[in-house]
Amino acid sequence: MTLLPGPVPHRITRAVAACRDALVSVADARAAYLSTAEKADLLTELVALETQVAELRLRAMAASGDVADTHGARDVAAWLAHRANVEVARLRPEGRLAETIDQRWPEVGAAMATGRLSLDQAKTIVHALDALPDRIDDTLQRDAEARLVALGTGDAAECGGLGMLPQHLRVLGRRVLDVVAPEVAEDEEARRLHAEETRAQAALSVRMKPLGDGATRVTMTLPDATATRLATYLDALTSPRGEVTRLASLAPQAPEVERLPRHRALGHAFCTLLDRLDPSTLPDHGGDATTVMVTIGIEDLRKRLGAAGLLDSVTSDGSGRITAAHARRLACTAKIVPAVLGGRSEVLDLGRAQRLFTPAQRKALRLRDTTCRAEGCTVPATWCDAHHHTPWSHGGPTDLANAVLLCGYHHHRAHDPTYDTTRLPNGDHRYHRRR
Repeated sequence: MTLLPGPVPHRITRAVAACRDALVSVADARAAYLSTAEKADLLTELVALETQVAELRLRAMAASGDVADTHGARDVAAWLAHRANVEVARLRPEGRLAETIDQRWPEVGAAMATGRLSLDQAKTIVHALDALPDRIDDTLQRDAEARLVALGTGDAAECGGLGMLPQHLRVLGRRVLDVVAPEVAEDEEARRLHAEETRAQAALSVRMKPLGDGATRVTMTLPDATATRLATYLDALTSPRGEVTRLASLAPQAPEVERLPRHRALGHAFCTLLDRLDPSTLPDHGGDATTVMVTIGIEDLRKRLGAAGLLDSVTSDGSGRITAAHARRLACTAKIVPAVLGGRSEVLDLGRAQRLFTPAQRKALRLRDTTCRAEGCTVPATWCDAHHHTPWSHGGPTDLANAVLLCGYHHHRAHDPTYDTTRLPNGDHRYHRRR
């Protein structure tokens, strides 16, 4: 940037011009020709230079409200975004950071100006300092600022000359009062946690949006404690110790869960978690214990093909549909009320919850079968479903003689119309794909 003749520019302007001219002079230089040690030093110095430039930009933005006024812009970030072809969404937070550093946290700015505190570290420190309670006096606030800056630059005794990463500063920033004001830290921590929990409860939400293609998008905002519990349960269900096979079976021809992306494996685990939910522990809903009502035609029920309707579906018109095989599988384990309809949709049979296997029966099955009874399967009985040999739709009773334990994978195979099941003399099941 070559300066035009005229009044002598401010030294800040001269320094920026000198930096730009110096960088232009090496625009055609190839960093590949540097030695490994030189490249390491160069990268470190470039980050420090970038930090110094960022601090100078923040300092200039904090003092440039008149520029926005002169050009009729909402703020200097909006003006600069338009002038420099930069996203205003990036500059506006930096504008607020600039004002905060300029007005409240000068040590943060001073450390950035020497290139010893990165922009990311500064953002983290300022966020922690701004979160300090108002009743903390100015002296304690200055002590907290000095402590966090020293941790960021590596000047603190425990740092060994190396500054801490932003994620570590974030953790220490939440506990900085333990160091600078231990006498009030515990009380303030309790206040902060209470405020956070209150906000989390206020923000709690579950939204369901049917996508119209057989899937529904569920968006949840949960308190940390609840989300941690959910993550723990899902992690247990995605454990490779036997449960992988079960989860992989939740979609036809699904790959093994350990090969799935993490978000898909957790989605399978969430479905399994709902399958295992005990409906008897839920409150009454609509005058009866919580149930899912499935309507299915008698011919579809008897055939291996067909579809069933879900009453009170999340779809806007209540027209949710599942396969008949899925309905038969749910009837083995979930608290499903299967409303069987004749040719004119008259109700032929309304199954009741007591048709399901009782906890006592499941305990007996666990003692008898010990594992999934599919040939060669070793999934423990505690991870298995109770399955009717003769389906309830064909008059099969819910008793031990008509029951067998199957893991999720083989339970799906038992209801999969593309597979045949052979019951072996020892009671095991053998599955083979139909030709």
